[in-house]
Amino acid sequence: EQNYNVVLMGPTGISKTYIAAGLCYDALKKGYKAYFRTMEQINEILIMKDITRSALIEYNKLLKAHMLVIDDIMMFALEKKQAVQLFNFINHLHERASIIVTTNKSPQEWVKMLDDEVIATALLDRILYRCEVVRLSGKSYRLQNRETIF
Repeated sequence: EQNYNVVLMGPTGISKTYIAAGLCYDALKKGYKAYFRTMEQINEILIMKDITRSALIEYNKLLKAHMLVIDDIMMFALEKKQAVQLFNFINHLHERASIIVTTNKSPQEWVKMLDDEVIATALLDRILYRCEVVRLSGKSYRLQNRETIF
């Protein structure tokens, strides 16, 4: 309701996605328009929205969200055009929706991933405004509970 953001930051396998999915599920149960998308899905929507009707419909649906979870943001480097599209998307949601992101990259690493300090700073400014940054640490649950097939 107050459009606060959350950044769940930490290494792979420590339940960032699980926590974010739980927050999204809780919002859905309370009647909010909440969506969970991976960064790869967001990137695809941003690229395809001007080409396909289905991507445009999905894009417009996300713009009306009360909460949007973006899983694994900055997992992969973005080209300049993609970085600008992501900034414009986040800028539109800024103060209109709660944005929850999971990442294994520090804010300093976002500059490298976007290859543009100005865009990275502006993007972080929107996300980190009225934001709770939760730094998680520990060993990967996947590796701890891994069973061998041999």
